[in-house]
Amino acid sequence: MQQTGLHLLNPGGHVTSRQVQWTLKKFLALAQYFRLPLFLADTAALTLLSHDALQQRDRTMHEPHCSFLCAGRPITSFALQASRWKDQPGFLLAAEEKGFELLEVRGHDPRLASLDTLSGEEIPLHFLFRLHGYVIQVVLLYERSGNYLWHGVLRLKAGMDRSFAPFNLLDYGRHGGAYDRSGPHVRGHVTGHVTGHVTGGGHVALSPYDCLCRLLQARADTHSRRQPRRPGPTQHFPLPGAAAAGPLPGVSVPRRPQLPAGWFRQCSIISYSRDVDIGVFIADFRPDIIPAFRAAGLSLKHKFGKVEDSLELSFLGEDVKLDIFFFYKDGDVVWNGGTQAKSGRKFKYVFPSFSLCWAELLEVKVRVPCETLDYIMANYGATWSVPVRSWDWKSSPSNVIENGVWPVAEWAGLIQVY
Repeated sequence: MQQTGLHLLNPGGHVTSRQVQWTLKKFLALAQYFRLPLFLADTAALTLLSHDALQQRDRTMHEPHCSFLCAGRPITSFALQASRWKDQPGFLLAAEEKGFELLEVRGHDPRLASLDTLSGEEIPLHFLFRLHGYVIQVVLLYERSGNYLWHGVLRLKAGMDRSFAPFNLLDYGRHGGAYDRSGPHVRGHVTGHVTGHVTGGGHVALSPYDCLCRLLQARADTHSRRQPRRPGPTQHFPLPGAAAAGPLPGVSVPRRPQLPAGWFRQCSIISYSRDVDIGVFIADFRPDIIPAFRAAGLSLKHKFGKVEDSLELSFLGEDVKLDIFFFYKDGDVVWNGGTQAKSGRKFKYVFPSFSLCWAELLEVKVRVPCETLDYIMANYGATWSVPVRSWDWKSSPSNVIENGVWPVAEWAGLIQVY
């Protein structure tokens, strides 16, 4: 990328701390004038904010007037709650008058993704301001009804300048992100005449979740055209109510759910189904799971198996059944069990081993297998993209195998129906 101007790079081709300070001071003065409460979200800069790190840096650096902001990178990232932005055209014009070049990245509003007729409205997601080759990124955080903040992926459209910034160095943009609504907790910080806001405690207090996978809207649109949505009972399933059980002490069920088929294929719960399936690793089982879900408004319908083998819980909420299958690790595979109540027959569903990534479904943060396609193909086969309305849980899955029969003498404890 060609660098313009004479004041940003030193003879060695590196950004100096005085030059960073001058650029940031100019930008933050504009933000203060327009009353935009930016806060520092740059991971490299925030890493330097610990007391020990600052002391060590001050002893070794030649320009102590610039401490944590001089992270040695040609870019600094800030964040701003979108409700405070309100499409400030005056700020953008003023920044251009001060010499900043602008690249604005927009994308679909995820709050409209669940509507059958997506309006196509786009919202601003990222602003990149460049002055003499130095780039300042502003990430907009949008409030979601699931009580968290969200930012979108930075995806350049055709015709955009791909040399505008060192995109491989951006902290935010490779994936979308979700953050606890408890933040951002910020405090004032002044260093070297540069005034800004940083997260309290010297680190990002928003608890970012890795790999928030937002389904490509093109895939969801294509599926909606091929398979029009029809009203079904699961459309009204209280997923936020089920997730409300999570904060209770010792309960981690809603923190590891897997709803990959509907999420990956339709960006929603499968509307024509009468139940919702989630999975939990058996290591996360807690005895107070059942009372936690009851407190969230879900009644226990049945309990099959035991903690050591094929545990399964089913709850009922608003005429829709929520099945919780517990996953067991076995070498390089994982499996969950199933039980037929009338016969005591056991079944096993085997999947390749997978890790968990954060995603969002119906305005709720959920976990899904990072290796989503491998997981779905194991269960649904190569034709996973075609919905099957007549599904037999004992024979339809590609990965189901017989796993014996529960001893009749143990049925009272292992097959409980309420």
